[in-house]
Amino acid sequence: MIDAAERVDSAAATVRALPDDAARTAALELVSAIEEFHKPALVAIVKALRADPRGKELLFELVDDPDVRAVFALHGIIKADPVTRALRALDTVRPYLQSHGGDVELVELRGSTAVVKLLGSCNGCSMSAVTLREGVEEALVNGVDEITAIEVLENAPTPAFIPVESLGRKRSTGWVAGPSTSEVPLGGMLRFDVDDHSFVITNIEHRFAVFRNACVHQGMTLDGGMIDDGVIVCPWHGFRFEASTGECISAPGAQLTPMPTRIDDDRVWVRVRAD
Repeated sequence: MIDAAERVDSAAATVRALPDDAARTAALELVSAIEEFHKPALVAIVKALRADPRGKELLFELVDDPDVRAVFALHGIIKADPVTRALRALDTVRPYLQSHGGDVELVELRGSTAVVKLLGSCNGCSMSAVTLREGVEEALVNGVDEITAIEVLENAPTPAFIPVESLGRKRSTGWVAGPSTSEVPLGGMLRFDVDDHSFVITNIEHRFAVFRNACVHQGMTLDGGMIDDGVIVCPWHGFRFEASTGECISAPGAQLTPMPTRIDDDRVWVRVRAD
């Protein structure tokens, strides 16, 4: 499948480089027509499988196959999780931001709001900073259907591993105390619930990370699974994720939703909502 994908990319590059505008337009139209011809058939197959309990189970098994997943993604039948698509949207504006001495980080998605941290010249009140912020908002709102607004955290913590000695004692609004570090098994994970929110905390070589307790495959819980050599294995369909970063190994480009995390007084703290 990788060879076939490379052939497609190579052929597409050749078509785009054709010197004759008419030939290039005709070739691209042919590709588009073939894709549009295939998509209704694939959608019909997926709908039929979803309508039957056994068919639905088979469909989930099929989506686990990277080749099938790639074809479904090509035709827009399935798509990456919102966090991954938000990161890709930010990548489209990052070169422009960096050319003006700024940058942006995605902190989290909270409902339909993308919480971001602006860096450098983006973080300010000047007209240029406002323009850069508007560019970030436009990229996210237009690039991810689930996002309708952004919230800027000028000096908010990011989801990273922070040394205990660098942390103060002040409790910020939105940070909630989780279990003690000793409760999270070394090389394992622990479920942690706050109101209606559920998370899993991983402990890889005494480095802790917190993710929403939802597999990107179907949104089913991860806490019944296990960590195998630094990899979270979803108990439902075997999707695999790097336990320290949340990066999906089974479907590259997807990722678990990370949460801002800190360690204070040998306790894991998680920011459930923004300050």
